[in-house]
Amino acid sequence: MEKNKKQKLLADLTLFVVAFVWGSGFVSSKAALSYMSPMMLMALRFMIAATLSALIFHKRLRNLSKETLKAGFVIGFFLFSAFATQMIGLQFMLAGKQSFLTATYVIMVPFIYWAYKKKRPDRYNFIAAFVMLAGIALLTSNSASGSGIGPGDILTLICAFLYACQIVSIDHYSKGHDPIALTVIQLSVAAILSVLFVVFTGQLTFDIAATGLINALYLGLFCTFLTFLGQTVAQKYTSSTHAAIIMSLESVFGTLLSILILQESFTIMMLVGCLVIFLGIITAETKWEFLRKKDDLPLNISPPEINDRHSNS
Repeated sequence: MEKNKKQKLLADLTLFVVAFVWGSGFVSSKAALSYMSPMMLMALRFMIAATLSALIFHKRLRNLSKETLKAGFVIGFFLFSAFATQMIGLQFMLAGKQSFLTATYVIMVPFIYWAYKKKRPDRYNFIAAFVMLAGIALLTSNSASGSGIGPGDILTLICAFLYACQIVSIDHYSKGHDPIALTVIQLSVAAILSVLFVVFTGQLTFDIAATGLINALYLGLFCTFLTFLGQTVAQKYTSSTHAAIIMSLESVFGTLLSILILQESFTIMMLVGCLVIFLGIITAETKWEFLRKKDDLPLNISPPEINDRHSNS
């Protein structure tokens, strides 16, 4: 029993660190964009993560079937598209603001799953959706482009939708394929597509300042590769609801770090919007199970698990 408590505590601490690193990724990305294009940053990030993943898990890549490769490509395409819209959108907005708008993918997943599997979301998902819309309205009330929603906001919401599609595709394919192999393949697909994009658009460059390279290395090594390992191991020793609560702090850390490090300025209305979106995320991910007795759980909890985007990105 004592050993289990220690394992659970260590798992929670690991997930806390994972959430912090994810949040810091928005700040690091914003800083890196001062030295290279969004797609060049993606190429470096995914090349690092894909190479490390392939080296460590190369035994899981032996005798891959065409079906596994196809599944990995589909997931990888969504991953590439989501990151592309996110990185391009980040050029036009605050990093802290983007961390909350990106997190709305959590609320979108059950509705995409509804369209795909014809399984209706529960009441908590509908409540979370309305709360999310209210939060977005508040958060985008002071857009950098003036009043209302700006280009960065639109691209980030598209990014959130694509992340949600990626998670649904993972849910569809993971049952019949090795999840580790799928992860390596999708990281590789994202890397290859990013490299092809910068080559054919003339964005490929090796003249990048050391600061830019350091941020790209941090994103590839820590924000993608190591957090995947940390989350995968830690979630074996804690509940999904508990993990969801901790990892939802990603958006909070993203905003706090953007204010502290990047000196970003948030209005009271924007901060209220962040809080409202966070409440929507907590509602969608946990359905407030931690406040209820075990015998009083919701009867219709919508799959799939939605707290695993970064484990596959």
